[in-house]
Amino acid sequence: MCGITGWVAYHRDLTAHQPTVDAMTRTMSCRGPDDEGTWVSSRAALGHRRLAVIDLPGGTQPMEVTTEQGAVAMVYSGEAYNYRELRDELRRRGHRFTTDSDTEVVLRGYLEWEEALVDRLNGMYALAIWDARRERLVMVRDRMGIKPFYYHQTDDGLLFGSEPKALLANPLTQPVVGPDGLRQLFAFAKTPGEAVWQGMRELPPGHLAVLDRDGLRERAYWRLEATEHLDDRDTTVAHVRELLEDIIARQLISDVPRCSLLSGGLDSSAMTALAARHLADRGEVVRSFAVDFPDQAENFQAMDVSPTQDTPYVHAVRDHLGCDHQDIVLDGAALADPAVRRATVAARDVPAGLGDRDNSLYLLFAAVRQRSTVALSGESADEVFGGYPWFHDARREQDQFPWLSGDSPIHPRDALRDDVVRQLDLEVFLRDSYRTAVAEAPLKDGEEGLEKRMRQVCYLHLTRMVQSLLDRKDRMSMAVGLEVRVPFCDHRLVQYVFNTPWSLKTFDGREKSILRAATRDLLPASVADRKKSGYPGSFDPAYLSAVQGQVRDLLSDGHTVLELCDTGRLREAATTEGPRVTHRQRAGLERALDLATWYDLYRPVLKLH
Repeated sequence: MCGITGWVAYHRDLTAHQPTVDAMTRTMSCRGPDDEGTWVSSRAALGHRRLAVIDLPGGTQPMEVTTEQGAVAMVYSGEAYNYRELRDELRRRGHRFTTDSDTEVVLRGYLEWEEALVDRLNGMYALAIWDARRERLVMVRDRMGIKPFYYHQTDDGLLFGSEPKALLANPLTQPVVGPDGLRQLFAFAKTPGEAVWQGMRELPPGHLAVLDRDGLRERAYWRLEATEHLDDRDTTVAHVRELLEDIIARQLISDVPRCSLLSGGLDSSAMTALAARHLADRGEVVRSFAVDFPDQAENFQAMDVSPTQDTPYVHAVRDHLGCDHQDIVLDGAALADPAVRRATVAARDVPAGLGDRDNSLYLLFAAVRQRSTVALSGESADEVFGGYPWFHDARREQDQFPWLSGDSPIHPRDALRDDVVRQLDLEVFLRDSYRTAVAEAPLKDGEEGLEKRMRQVCYLHLTRMVQSLLDRKDRMSMAVGLEVRVPFCDHRLVQYVFNTPWSLKTFDGREKSILRAATRDLLPASVADRKKSGYPGSFDPAYLSAVQGQVRDLLSDGHTVLELCDTGRLREAATTEGPRVTHRQRAGLERALDLATWYDLYRPVLKLH
């Protein structure tokens, strides 16, 4: 896992711009603490920060192959989980390797298959290849968008990077956020390809782009397809288990310590159990980590999305599997520390977070990184298997994203003034975004009624909601140099389960029926039967008290960003007695602090119209 950046310019000599290339590369230092490299020619410059995971001495980047027609150089972030099979095939085709890294396999795969390489890769990746033979840049992002890739077209070429901060380090860009960017910022429904910063674009998941002197061309090489599901229940369950066994085995490949992120829910517990079985065959014990908070049992407040505490279930899995387990306990003072908030906002480049849940995720990853370099996560299983409670409410026709309806805890606009919401037309934007996404959803011929509706709902989660969660996971983990792998995002599993009928996804009358049936034999009964409970928040009174005090200071100082905020609502929330503060009020307080922190870090120029 790494951080990548680069610059292509057809009308200037980039060898004279090494300091700028270095500055762009340095912004990725957290993503790659182990090594740094740049490759600069007259027309192209590539920068790389490395987190060494496979072939520690041999995977240095940027990596170059010299041909008779010219150099082919690459920067690459992520992992190709099938690199060993690809390497064997390439060897049969005459390629000779000088390293054991998956990076060299991907680069030589391009030399052999060019753009068709993308059809052969299994993994999470964002990569850019400068092909001097044709003076073109080839950019690729993995099918589910696990690894980020941003670019910004210039008057004579293009800038790219793993994160916007790399592009903002180049004087050709400015930190401007226009109305479209603000809409993306305040709507928890990520539009594929769109970015918050003006002039930037995110290469959509499953897409490839080519830049040459004729311009930029972008195309999809993979997307979800609607096909007939012919397997019966037993065959479906068995195939999901078979896929999971293969996926976990592949994603455990590493030359550095790895672990499992364990919440005690069905997803992470099943993943951990499969990893434990695989590692036991090698005489190893699975290492696991979970987040917890002081006095959580006394302070916990059940909600629809988090009805139960994690810790009892985490410990049940720990005891059942014999994990080498550690609880990471985070107190309110650490979560409310302004330095932690700065770190999380800087990691994401935008204040698009989830309050203490972002801060705790960052601190959890920082603690995990002290013992492991690679972690497996159960992220996206709910989107794949239909795990959220609102899936069942979404069976009714709606005109909005299901996760933003009813009593959803996600209210990203809570801190904003009503007139700002109106100026940005946020309600119209969300409705139009929803309708666009529904219209994209592939359907089988003749698909109607509940099955049609639930295919659309699954599509919304797999192409909109999961993007926000994967981006959050990537940024928070890479900010501390931790590689997080997401087995449930394997495209083979996603495509297969997407086409299972809703009646099969819920055959036992509840959420995630297929996953439960496929892994029940591995788990304690209490965990297999546990109702979905989301990533935990802290209910430590000290955290809320600290946040209220920080917002009162913000109001007293008259911070510039308060021009966007409803100061009356914020003042009321900041002075209400702790136990009486609602979830909506707390979210507004946290969002205001995130906005102020973002403004102080980036000094963005905000344009409402």
